[in-house]
Amino acid sequence: MHVATRSSPSPASSPSSQGGRQSWLDALRGVAALIVVFEHSLDPLLPEIRGSISPWFDFGQYGVLVFFLVSGYVIPVSLERRGSVRGFWITRFFRLYPLWALAAVIGTVFGLAGVYSTLPAQTSGQPWSATLAHVTMLQDLLQVPSVVNVFWTLSYEMAFYLLVTAMFVFGVHRASTGTSLTFAVCALVAGALVPAGWLTHAVGGSVVGIAAVVLLGGIAAVLSAKRDVRLHGAAVIAVLALVLLTLNSRVGAWQSLIILATMFGGTAIYRIERSPAVWAHSRWLLGLVPVLSVAAAVWLGPGWGMSEAGQQAFKWSWSAAVVAAWLTFAAGLALRHRAVSPVLVWLGLASYSIYLLHPLVLQVIRRVTNDPSGIPLATRLAWEAVFFATVIACAALSHRYVEKPAQRVGRRLARAAGEPTYR
Repeated sequence: MHVATRSSPSPASSPSSQGGRQSWLDALRGVAALIVVFEHSLDPLLPEIRGSISPWFDFGQYGVLVFFLVSGYVIPVSLERRGSVRGFWITRFFRLYPLWALAAVIGTVFGLAGVYSTLPAQTSGQPWSATLAHVTMLQDLLQVPSVVNVFWTLSYEMAFYLLVTAMFVFGVHRASTGTSLTFAVCALVAGALVPAGWLTHAVGGSVVGIAAVVLLGGIAAVLSAKRDVRLHGAAVIAVLALVLLTLNSRVGAWQSLIILATMFGGTAIYRIERSPAVWAHSRWLLGLVPVLSVAAAVWLGPGWGMSEAGQQAFKWSWSAAVVAAWLTFAAGLALRHRAVSPVLVWLGLASYSIYLLHPLVLQVIRRVTNDPSGIPLATRLAWEAVFFATVIACAALSHRYVEKPAQRVGRRLARAAGEPTYR
């Protein structure tokens, strides 16, 4: 799910453009994107792997957590190096929304045309509310089903952006290790006390409209030239993000807060790497984050109606994914000075396109293959190859003709909107 989306340590370019040292980030994103694509192909093409390995290891969660660690490592640094909240949000808008809008339109058309079995009931029954929730990119925290399934991760990316912005405006953005550990501890507490979607159940559908107004007002205030207005705006967007993460996420409080702990963990790794004085004590504190993540999964579980065997499988597969994601990121960090394959670098640069478009390609494959049990394994492996090739081809086109032009516009507008550093 980047998902979620991936910017670089540079305010204006991708990590690879900063030299070979940063190409490892692109490589991680490229691998993570392909892992997520593979995960989503299992049900229609490789059910044998779904039945034998998935109960022990969640490929999709693993790929998404790697994405989140990379985002945590680079996003706050992008804001800090730019020194401009306005510039940061301009570039983020043009990084995320053009391709998101394309995928959302195609996903909606597919749903209406029956390529999907149907649009989510809430989307078709309350189209304006669903559209508004999607436009905020917080729909997964507003109890609104995503029109394209992988959109859910963008809600956590957006919450992360809000919190990073607020911390930057208040001047506490360097407290990454403590923030990560705090989120992990709160996940255990809130996860045990707060049911998923509590706020929507208590208040109703008005949560979407209220959240949209608060978000728009908070961001407008943060972009103000007046310091007091910025501080109030920062407080508003921080409270909004924390309330939605804790009281209204689709997956439940503990998973939402663990995701944020993971992202801030990526930020903490960046700071520890560059400050030997911090390394001695911070590495032990940061090491507690994946431990607490596993503890939350084992103690709290999925939190919805699932058989005992299903709950045990979830706890194991989710925990294994957490450990593997942190180890993968650590390995990438350790090998960061080594040369990286240009293919992996390109896959990382196009990872947002790969991530958002692959579910749409998969729906077409599903319609063609129908029931995998009646298809020989060799034929299904051929379809798997076709699926990956088609996804990569579509991603290449969208990266070149949608993402890159939009990013150029964003960088140009960000330069034109230059402002003094916020401190």
